Amino acid sequence: MTAIKKQIIAMGGGGFSMEPNNPLLDQYIIEQARKTNPSVCFFPHATDDAVRYVFNFYKAFTRLNARPTYLSLFAPPTADLESFILDQDVIYVGGGNTKSMLALWREWGVDDILYKAYQAGIVLAGLSAGANCWFRECCTDSIPGKLGVLPGLGFIKTSFCPHYDGESERRPSTHHLISEGLMMPGYAADDGAATHFIDDRLFQAVSSRPAAKVYHIDKKNGLVLEETIETHFLG
Repeated sequence: MTAIKKQIIAMGGGGFSMEPNNPLLDQYIIEQARKTNPSVCFFPHATDDAVRYVFNFYKAFTRLNARPTYLSLFAPPTADLESFILDQDVIYVGGGNTKSMLALWREWGVDDILYKAYQAGIVLAGLSAGANCWFRECCTDSIPGKLGVLPGLGFIKTSFCPHYDGESERRPSTHHLISEGLMMPGYAADDGAATHFIDDRLFQAVSSRPAAKVYHIDKKNGLVLEETIETHFLG
């Protein structure tokens, strides 16, 4: 009997919504299901433009070896959300406002169901807000103004920052938050880079762009230390 692997793939940015002509990260996510033609369920709950986002998801994933579907929380497909979610092979969470998405999940009980999905070995993936959500804390722009800290679901017991090279304030803000003790140490990922966790530990870092990297950021003796993690270019 094969042991169940708990898997999370958190992208700093990329995938079909940011790299429509570069399917490397999306293909990598599908392959981790280790199943021919896996079902991939898209969660567009972090945005108010879900119709466009879902259309682009279907456009991208019908070209890949997958069976795409999505979950609406405004017109749910069933009253039994738990059975619907636990029937998927991959959950793919889109970007947008992390705070609003988490509030919606908690109201519908999706946060608890996702934990069951994680324990069951369903691959959990996403970018930006869809990456932030899996960690204990994240660096986010959910509230207008300076980048701040937000608690996530805590499946991975560290912090996370997306868009590390794509937005000029991400790196200095992450360093400041960790330096001041406002956010715990953790990981950051460039656009086009992803962290892949297996059983709560970082398994590897991958990228769809040759120069995109993943970083571990720590604090020792009052100093913030940034370590570049070896990142495997999928191309």
